[in-house]
Amino acid sequence: MISLQEILKAHILIVDDQETNVQLLEQFLEGAGYSNVSSTMKPEQVCALHRKNRFDLILLDLQMPDMDGFQVMSELKCNDHDSYLPVIVLTAQPNHKLRALEAGAKDFISKPFDLLEVKTRIHNMLEVRLLYKKLASHNRMLEHMVEERTAELRESEARYRSLTELASDWYWEQDELGQFSKVSGPVLEMLGIREEVSTDASPAKWNEAERSLLHAAIAARQPFIDFLFNRTNANGSQQQFRVSGEPMFDPSCRFIGYRGIGVECTPLKSPGFPEAS
Repeated sequence: MISLQEILKAHILIVDDQETNVQLLEQFLEGAGYSNVSSTMKPEQVCALHRKNRFDLILLDLQMPDMDGFQVMSELKCNDHDSYLPVIVLTAQPNHKLRALEAGAKDFISKPFDLLEVKTRIHNMLEVRLLYKKLASHNRMLEHMVEERTAELRESEARYRSLTELASDWYWEQDELGQFSKVSGPVLEMLGIREEVSTDASPAKWNEAERSLLHAAIAARQPFIDFLFNRTNANGSQQQFRVSGEPMFDPSCRFIGYRGIGVECTPLKSPGFPEAS
């Protein structure tokens, strides 16, 4: 909510070519407790003054020589980045009220002034205006927080991926169609997507039963941790690998693919020592 103190500290500009009207409104507003009241009798200065001071309310006379209130509002709309035009028009012509509202004014005050009406309309207008500014400020703060959080998440993800790749022999990602979007290491061969091209009569062989189980887990979109693979090389040696993977989903829970890591875990043989003679 907006407090009375905030309303009374609002910046107000009076625009009227009649000095008596300006003085009357200034005295009335200052007597009501408003502490930031400015005025001008030169409508051509309004846009420059508003750019400099960002008024919370402009009390604008419609009928002025050289430049009327409609022209002033048109300039304000063209030069103001704020979509909320904080204008109350002052008019003695009833047929001007609708046109003024269509031109962007938010309210009107009839001449000659009814001071109770003036007080009420100004107070209500400022309350709405300050609420609008507070909401806009809050939205900007939220946008900034979202931008900061997004940057943090991207940095965290990049750091995670970097550490993951450093801590494993290979890293892989694939999309919802099973196409690999990122591969580091012998992933395609391990998952049975692509066999190594070999000129050996007896190329390396993977355990097909193990690979079938892994394919079933992927088809069911299940995570798998330290899934064990065994391979027999052409020279008869054995190798063991462990692979882990998890399905990925977007914020709407739509499946978008897999990602995972793998390491070789073949036990190292102890070096032999010559027997003592």
